[in-house]
Amino acid sequence: MTSPTSDEILKAVEDGFADQVRFLQDLVAIPSQRAQEMAAQDFYAKACRARGYATEIWPIDLSLIENHPGFSPVTVDYAQVFNVVASHRPRQETGRSLILNGHMDVVPTGPVEGWARPPYEPAIEGDWLYGRGAADMKAGLGANLAALDALRRLGYQPAATVYVQCVSEEECTGNGALACVARGYQADAAIIPEPVYEHVVRANTGALWFQVRVSGRPVHVREAGTGANAIEAAYRVIQALRGLEAEMNAEQGQYPHFETLDHPINLNIGKISGGDWASSVPAWCTFDCRLALYPGMKPDAIKARVEAAVAACARDDAYLSNAPPAITWNGFTVEGYVQEPGSDAERALERAHEASFGRKLTNYVMPGYLDGRVFVLYQDIPCLVYGPISRDIHGFDEAVSLSSLKRITGAMALFIADWCGLEPV
Repeated sequence: MTSPTSDEILKAVEDGFADQVRFLQDLVAIPSQRAQEMAAQDFYAKACRARGYATEIWPIDLSLIENHPGFSPVTVDYAQVFNVVASHRPRQETGRSLILNGHMDVVPTGPVEGWARPPYEPAIEGDWLYGRGAADMKAGLGANLAALDALRRLGYQPAATVYVQCVSEEECTGNGALACVARGYQADAAIIPEPVYEHVVRANTGALWFQVRVSGRPVHVREAGTGANAIEAAYRVIQALRGLEAEMNAEQGQYPHFETLDHPINLNIGKISGGDWASSVPAWCTFDCRLALYPGMKPDAIKARVEAAVAACARDDAYLSNAPPAITWNGFTVEGYVQEPGSDAERALERAHEASFGRKLTNYVMPGYLDGRVFVLYQDIPCLVYGPISRDIHGFDEAVSLSSLKRITGAMALFIADWCGLEPV
């Protein structure tokens, strides 16, 4: 039986693309914010089982990962936080094994009135499919299955083990992918089809989440000058953290791949609350932050710098010197990574991309978190983060380009055929 040509594989992706889009719409319609992924994970598991893959669905076991160097602290109960892993086994293992990874969790929608259409009612307008999670990254989860479907449509399957991983917690801890490592899923390479504009990611930053709590001295508003406003004091602490952010951005020349990026280290004040009554000077304020760190930086070292910046602000502040803010580390505590060029896997992706797109593959340095760090840092395998064009991920009216998604899926199918080899179904 002659192996299919590149054109035949791309045509098979084309033939199945309407089904792929319908699957994506069905997936987007199932809300899957943090600790609410179960219904969507069950839907995905059923789709894997319908294809004949041995499929496990299991809650993340903290006991397996809480002492791992890549672990992030958690603030939710993991009893309802599930991963799905589907396994393809060939009749004869002649190729190289592969992990196809993606995450099911999505970020909150924000005020729904900010959306042009309901966030969980997927809509297609022109080339764009809209909805929360459409791009980040349910399109990629669908592509992982659709690339394998295209090969099967031609009567072929990978001649190597392939694990399709659909994980939780990418948007807040990375513990879902880490749990797959802890359970022993290992392969020769991994692909994660995140929405990275048809590039392959060369490097990305790590991340730290933390909360700062500032205490004030409440008094009646008529005596406001005799109290201490915790909200106003919190803004002074935020300015000190902005100073640390500027300091870290000034260090970018020390970190390969980040030297020319515009502002690679971003501090985000993602949530703030405080006070109890409009006519009382507020007694408390908390704000939640995310701070990036360069590859090679250790989270504990950046934690120390955050703590030092807050302590210095308090020391020089008339009120805070007697009421220092408290810091809680409450999520991401992860390193960045560099995917070094020149691997056999990247060369295979370059060939596949050029066949699908008609142009050379380019790379991308991302100042944000990716689960690729789990495979590169803790399994020492190449991880190719490579996916479609998107709009407004984490914002209103998130969308994925369907034409881009089809080309990406074609490149993935070509990559699987090259990397894993093929055998008749």
